[in-house]
Amino acid sequence: MPRPFLLLLALSSALHCSRQELIDDLLDSLSKAVAFFEKQSGHINLDGVVGYVVLQTQLQEATRAWPHSDFVSLSQRSTAVSLVKKLDRSLSHAVRSLQETDPKYYKEFEPILDTAFWVLPREWSSTDPSLVYSSLRTTECYDEQVGDKCMTLLLGTWKDNGTPCIVTKSCRDTMTRFGCPYYSLSHQLLYFMIGTMKGCSRMLKGDMRLSRVNITVEHYQRIFCSNMMKSNQEIISKGFTSQMQDIFIENILLCGLAGFSDFYKGDWLQHILEWQDKELGCFGKEDGCSSHMTGVAVSALGGYLNFYLAEQDITKRPLI
Repeated sequence: MPRPFLLLLALSSALHCSRQELIDDLLDSLSKAVAFFEKQSGHINLDGVVGYVVLQTQLQEATRAWPHSDFVSLSQRSTAVSLVKKLDRSLSHAVRSLQETDPKYYKEFEPILDTAFWVLPREWSSTDPSLVYSSLRTTECYDEQVGDKCMTLLLGTWKDNGTPCIVTKSCRDTMTRFGCPYYSLSHQLLYFMIGTMKGCSRMLKGDMRLSRVNITVEHYQRIFCSNMMKSNQEIISKGFTSQMQDIFIENILLCGLAGFSDFYKGDWLQHILEWQDKELGCFGKEDGCSSHMTGVAVSALGGYLNFYLAEQDITKRPLI
């Protein structure tokens, strides 16, 4: 047998084993996080519950499309199926608790608490360093109350039987403002993602600025994720605080969901896995097990899982 073929065979086998080990690590982490959710489902805030809803969507897709039929893969798929069943029960309890404890907030964001709302990427692309802002604003340019109002106008939950896909000038200006850092940037992206998943096809109608006339929703998402990539690279270079950990993972979650595969870096995954409390299963223990960070982390990990399973033969995709 030709030596080059043997080398390729050995490399393929090594990649397959490496990939399978990563999937084992992901499933082990997710199993701990789901166990935490089972115990605390009645006490998790809406942000955290949304993260587990996204994870459920990702696991459902993973079990549907799981490649290979060897023993290891079948065992891994069985673990994922078990997690789906556990989440079905826990999510029902968590959603009921939200409805009782914070009915107004629940009603405003009820659509995104349904797994059917979330659309996973079918195609992959990469960020573009040439789209990185020359400078950033020194403070956040996103107000959470204003942002929530803009989201409800898209969802149609701003009043009973409200019309969806409403974009006010104020919302459009806020969500398309360039140079915003950190949470402002990620929420600008989330705004366009929610509008797209809701089916709002004319979100930019009425924008008369000549400088923006050729910018599409997809282009805005590429601009935002290119800057979120730069943000994550800078966070790594400067070191992680608990707040920066949260932003770092949120950027991976959202841009991964938006289809930017260069966020699924192997060393970034290791950072996330290291931040999990191995006994409790949660994330952000410095803040007393943060609901928000735990929800963001589990859905980021679910994104990694789906990315690794995106092709029928997972050994053909090189590790990033």
